[in-house]
Amino acid sequence: MATEIRILGPHDAGVLDQVAPGVFDDPIDPKRTAEFLADPRHHLAVAVDDGLVVGFVSAVHYVHPDKPHPELWVNEVSVAATHRGRGLGTRMLQAVFEVARGLGCIEAWVLTDRANAAAMRLYPAAGSTEAPTDHVMFTFRLGADVPREFKAVPPR
Repeated sequence: MATEIRILGPHDAGVLDQVAPGVFDDPIDPKRTAEFLADPRHHLAVAVDDGLVVGFVSAVHYVHPDKPHPELWVNEVSVAATHRGRGLGTRMLQAVFEVARGLGCIEAWVLTDRANAAAMRLYPAAGSTEAPTDHVMFTFRLGADVPREFKAVPPR
């Protein structure tokens, strides 16, 4: 049987009950799964081989006050080591791109490290063009142990 690509919806949490080792970074959390799948801006494509999830693409579509169309941000792509090299990453990306088109998105984007050889092969194979400049990603720890020097003003 061929590996099936599926876009999961709010009632598909059970699909993630059987996931190949190494596909997700951590164990699946049922509460977070339900929250993710219930949010219409979150999108999760999975590759399912004989009932086992062997890959996923997670993405978020968003709007911005100065953009004429929504955009799709691809958060993460993963394929089990046993299923790499079969085009599953490309197929899952194409599935979330189709969802994004239906939502009016005219662009999707993703960040990766140049050292990530698999990603550097995947994204051009899926039809991307590399940005003309290098980008730098910064992360911010927002945990309770981080000093809070600024107080946000709530919206009116």
